[in-house]
Amino acid sequence: NAAGRLQDMSVGIECLLSDDADHALSLASQLDALNHERKAVEASMQQDAIAIVEQLSLEDGEPPAIYCLADSSWHEGVVGLVASRIKERTNRPVVALAPDQEGNWKGSARSVEGLHIRDLLARVDALHPGLMNKFGGHAMAAGLSVEDHKREKFVSAVRDVATQMTAGRDWSQVLWSDGRLAAEEFTMDLAEQLRQSSPWGQGFPEPLFDGEFEVMEARVVGEIHAKFRLRPIDGQQRIDAICFGYLQTHDHLPRGMIRAAYRLDNNEFRERINLQLLIQHIEPVD
Repeated sequence: NAAGRLQDMSVGIECLLSDDADHALSLASQLDALNHERKAVEASMQQDAIAIVEQLSLEDGEPPAIYCLADSSWHEGVVGLVASRIKERTNRPVVALAPDQEGNWKGSARSVEGLHIRDLLARVDALHPGLMNKFGGHAMAAGLSVEDHKREKFVSAVRDVATQMTAGRDWSQVLWSDGRLAAEEFTMDLAEQLRQSSPWGQGFPEPLFDGEFEVMEARVVGEIHAKFRLRPIDGQQRIDAICFGYLQTHDHLPRGMIRAAYRLDNNEFRERINLQLLIQHIEPVD
């Protein structure tokens, strides 16, 4: 993915198809370097985007119906990742724009439940024919292209349509849980039963549970992820847990008692399998 975002995806294809171990290792090293570069580019762009969001919030007094973010220094191959991160951080739909090699702006949009982002773009196109060069996507994600001299008009049109489509909307972020698990239900057998009940998808979501835990250990892994050892409030066992991307939306690791929404997972690492909670949300217990 990093190769496709920053340079040419054929590097990854060639690596997978190579019959020469030395050649494959050389290509794998290139991919690893590209992935590190992608991480650095994404982190820089995300900090820029957060600054724009904070400035917009100060100017408007309250969050807008959609964030339209653009910067001439951004990389067009990473705008989708940035849009996703800001959407998760703000619980608002996001359009992130970066200049492409043809002098236009390439946009990537991410939405929240209840707002069909492609329908929004289709509405913009119907009201302003020719404003976008092209667009496409589905309910939660879309892509588009707009000429440089039309960008400001595009941003204004998107904001107007988003405001109309979300009038009266309750922006509270809600996670639907299947309830709490008793201490004796934290087992690899149950995690395996759930895995075998897949595939999950639209209209058939993977079970999500919630409960209160004591944080016994907390540390950062992979620069932005949070790894925990947790004790259920009604049990004595210690359970591994991970929250991917936690530090992208939080400044500090949680301590003490927490309430968490999570999924069960059997994690295999170095030929060992253990139960792990995949945490979707954490909040302190008052």
